[in-house]
Amino acid sequence: MNAWPLRVAILVMLGLLASGCAQQAVRGDGGRDATGELGSPTSGSSPADVYIELSKAYLIEDQLTEAYTNAKKAVIVDPRSSNASLMLAVVNQRLGQTAEAEESYRKSVSLDPHNPIALTAYGAFLCEQKRYADADASFRRALNNPLFNTPWVALHNAGSCEEIAGDMAGAEKDYRAALRLNPRFAPSLLGMAKASFRDQNYLSARAYLQRYAEVAPHTAESLWLGVQTENQLGDRDQMSSYGLKLRAKFPDSEEAKYLKTIE
Repeated sequence: MNAWPLRVAILVMLGLLASGCAQQAVRGDGGRDATGELGSPTSGSSPADVYIELSKAYLIEDQLTEAYTNAKKAVIVDPRSSNASLMLAVVNQRLGQTAEAEESYRKSVSLDPHNPIALTAYGAFLCEQKRYADADASFRRALNNPLFNTPWVALHNAGSCEEIAGDMAGAEKDYRAALRLNPRFAPSLLGMAKASFRDQNYLSARAYLQRYAEVAPHTAESLWLGVQTENQLGDRDQMSSYGLKLRAKFPDSEEAKYLKTIE
């Protein structure tokens, strides 16, 4: 796949959602939300939080019926929770219920127009629907919130969507921006490794792959990219090392089959 899988993007957003729920309980003077106008209107603990966590856990395990049931409960117990509507949107998206997913995404954003997690997840959804301009606008709205704790995620999503849309220069720009904020963000390191290889800058591709391997386990995609990179650089030993790992860890992958084309 040429860009960060959107399902992975959504799972990352769900991980942030957990920390986001906890952060909403932080208060400033007089009990007022410390984020002021940029905070969520549902700041503080919500009765929906427990159902959001249950739904997320079931979704990660692909138990979609239970995930949907708990997401619906979250919305019922707190219809003003932006995160509850977001959770329902993500589950509906996984179920392939596109219209229902978009309705819930829109609801989530309308309840909290500054919710960067909802805006980033909505952008990934729009990108999946090939609505690239709308997706980019949603990512940029998320980035406009100076209190967004992990803006590199939105930047990477923007870059991934640009790559899918064929805007390679834009993708590279956003991957670089993400890495300036978080130099150890694995998806952007892999994105830059692929961009460097595509630009025939093979030494740069090697360096980004080495940095990637320091922070994340190799995937079939990254190992195959390593094989191709070392093939171009003429390092047969490193090429063989990547190839052996690819066969051992991902023997049934498409990338493992590609090895025959360069041996």
